[in-house]
Amino acid sequence: MALLEVKGLEVYYGVIQALKGIDFEVNEGEIVTLIGANGAGKTTTMQSVIGLIPPKAGTVSFEGKDITHLHCHKIVSLGMSQVPEGRRIFQELTVYQNLLMGAYIQKDKKAIKEDIKKIYARFPRLEERKNQIAGTLSGGEQQMLAMGRALMSRPKLLMLDEPSMGLSPLLVDEVFTIIKDLNKEGTTVLLVEQNAGKSLAISDRAYVLENGKIVLSGTGEELLQSEEVKKAYLGG
Repeated sequence: MALLEVKGLEVYYGVIQALKGIDFEVNEGEIVTLIGANGAGKTTTMQSVIGLIPPKAGTVSFEGKDITHLHCHKIVSLGMSQVPEGRRIFQELTVYQNLLMGAYIQKDKKAIKEDIKKIYARFPRLEERKNQIAGTLSGGEQQMLAMGRALMSRPKLLMLDEPSMGLSPLLVDEVFTIIKDLNKEGTTVLLVEQNAGKSLAISDRAYVLENGKIVLSGTGEELLQSEEVKKAYLGG
């Protein structure tokens, strides 16, 4: 049984159909990537899965449970968390307060303290800046904070939407290293990313979205070698 299973997902914005019956799955322990051009439907897919955009048709199942019509906070409590495109941190709060917001489903104060220690160990810069207002952080630090906040809910499935957007090449490498490390430690990852080369290189499997449809799928390595993918997304 797949950890996440999406079947026949259709989403509309008014009369515009953004997703046209897509099917994909994410198995426990995998990194799965959705790639595609701007407007292909990648972010819409993420938002539908996490309960932010209700689908017109289709189903979303998590650990065998139908979550298609659950509210976002309920889905998070089941073990799914998202780092949204553009980070969406709480700009006026401190780094520490942002991390606490990520733990809103947790009731055990001791466990929350332990989790914050783990986040600081993974992202030392966040500990250095724990009392700093989050809106004054650099882009890379804000991305780390968004990831740290998402990890505070102890997700089984971590969904990342364009985590490398706007970052320097050095920080992009760092973000992809962190994603690989999180996966090795047991977190399943669903990744939406425009940097097709880097994302496919770390992915077990991947899907290509075009105009709201999945047009290609395979292992990360297979898609890296695909002539279609090379031409469209890898500058080949």
